[in-house]
Amino acid sequence: MNEEEGAARRPISEIVAERIERLIVDGVLKVGQPLPSERRLCEKLGFSRSALREGLTVLRGRGIIETAQGRDSRVARLTAEEDSSPLFHLFSSQPRTLYDLLEVRALLEGESARLAALRGTDADFVLLTRRYEEMIASHSQPDGIESREHARLDHAFHLAVCEASHNPVLVHTLRSLTDLMLSTVFASVNNLYHRPLQKRQIDRQHTRIYQAVIERLPDLALRAARDHIHSIRDNLKDIEQEEQRLVRATMRLEGWM
Repeated sequence: MNEEEGAARRPISEIVAERIERLIVDGVLKVGQPLPSERRLCEKLGFSRSALREGLTVLRGRGIIETAQGRDSRVARLTAEEDSSPLFHLFSSQPRTLYDLLEVRALLEGESARLAALRGTDADFVLLTRRYEEMIASHSQPDGIESREHARLDHAFHLAVCEASHNPVLVHTLRSLTDLMLSTVFASVNNLYHRPLQKRQIDRQHTRIYQAVIERLPDLALRAARDHIHSIRDNLKDIEQEEQRLVRATMRLEGWM
């Protein structure tokens, strides 16, 4: 039996389910996002409405699609809740994990930027430009914005770079680490953005990443992304050492040492 015959004998529900799973893996359909209407899905995928419904039933059985009463079907959360994991708690509770995560970010985001410069489409770059402009615009608001919103916009920019890499495993790896990644972004925002020199430095670094990707310069994009993360690491360590020196000096002044 050849491959075409094997495909022809597969149930239509499996074929439909596989096509929708590919859209999820590729990031076209995202976790928590409502599915398009049945009519639109049928038009895009080329299946009848009855075949589509059979495929969705298969995906519900696998826990990939969920349908709450009175709501549209949507992509289910595909991993366990991060904050319910004992491992997540341990990672979150240890200050040194911040630097471990920055090491991971340098590796993953450097490769993400390189692949994005090689593989990114015009549509990817439209989305990346949107995230970049939203992030930069937030920095110029006269009253400023809350630190967590800064962190969210910063993280959204980096995630848009990753999505342009068209490596689904890389994208899902970064998405699975979102809460931990946000903790490193929040640390940099909270500690560095109120320091004018460091804030300007971070803005320049984001611009270098953005321009290298959309100008399709993979080696430069990789270096820009890694240099950005390494710079954040070095700045945070400098602040930490500065605070330790201040504590020691204060203790000496008060006669503790």
